[in-house]
Amino acid sequence: MSRFAIVIAVWLLPTLAWSLEDIELPPGFTIEEYASVPNARSLALGDNGTVFVSNRRGRSIYAVIAEGGGTRTIELLSGLSTPNGIAFHDGDLYIAEMARVTRYRDIEANLHDVPDAEVLDIELPSKRHHGWRYIGFGPDDKLYISIGTPCNICEEVGFGQIIRMNADGSGREIYAEGIRNSVGFTWHPETGELWFTDNGRDMLGDDLPPDELNRARQQGQHFGYPYCHAGDLLDPKFGPGKDCADYSAPAQKLGPHVAPLGVKIYTGQMFPAEYRGQIFIAEHGSWNRSKKIGYRITMVRLEDGVPASYEPFASGWLQGESVSGRPVDLLVMADGSMLVSDDQAGKIYQISYTTSGH
Repeated sequence: MSRFAIVIAVWLLPTLAWSLEDIELPPGFTIEEYASVPNARSLALGDNGTVFVSNRRGRSIYAVIAEGGGTRTIELLSGLSTPNGIAFHDGDLYIAEMARVTRYRDIEANLHDVPDAEVLDIELPSKRHHGWRYIGFGPDDKLYISIGTPCNICEEVGFGQIIRMNADGSGREIYAEGIRNSVGFTWHPETGELWFTDNGRDMLGDDLPPDELNRARQQGQHFGYPYCHAGDLLDPKFGPGKDCADYSAPAQKLGPHVAPLGVKIYTGQMFPAEYRGQIFIAEHGSWNRSKKIGYRITMVRLEDGVPASYEPFASGWLQGESVSGRPVDLLVMADGSMLVSDDQAGKIYQISYTTSGH
């Protein structure tokens, strides 16, 4: 057997040995494939039900259209530079590449003839480390953009922030800082508060620091990086002389190195009442831990707006030390089902609930 054939055979092994039946969900929930999209990353939902999908490594943007009881996937754009962040707002599609944000007008009416890009006047850094953007529109109709730090641990001006601005790029301001690398945020449907995930630093061992789910109650909070991690752990290099009490602690400590990315508060009606208003997190999974962790969807239960528990919701992409998929982003559909993107398997899954499953 040639070396090429051996590589192909090894690459296919996880696909041959794994199926969605391995995914564990609470009783009554089911998971099925919704669409195939290479390196499926961020998700955005159009007014007409079109699911827009970014493809960071493949440099493309896709649209998944529901039709005839199934879906059809089309490639909208190609040749982009690390297009990770996408957002749909007032009929337009916004795409965040590493160093720019573009807008495509009235996108759902032009899926087969995409209009020319409008480049927004937003200056973004071009350093590649943690340079993939996550974007979204808040209840204030402003565009929010994460700017990850260009390192594992460092002090760099203009990084470690979530910024916001008007939809045309004007009125830029820092909303939150002290954030190592956020690749997912959302807003509470009742309070309007920003909730976001943050990936903790590496090279402090398997179990430190915890990754974070943070809550920004107002503009101007500092969440500790690079001085304090997870609310109570001073950094060995940048922490001396600092006090963790001076920074905002996470709303919920997550597993160490689980790599939390997409986060959504469930606003649908399909899931039972005990899941409504709860926070779901896509944990992409550890990359340098001696024993792998993450590779699942977790749920943070809120009581009176405060996290009360942190528990698995969907797991099974990690079997021992073998990985079959890496959840990236979440999307609540109009019917109340939840989509999950998986950049390793190149799939989008749909999680639904049916009383017949009880």
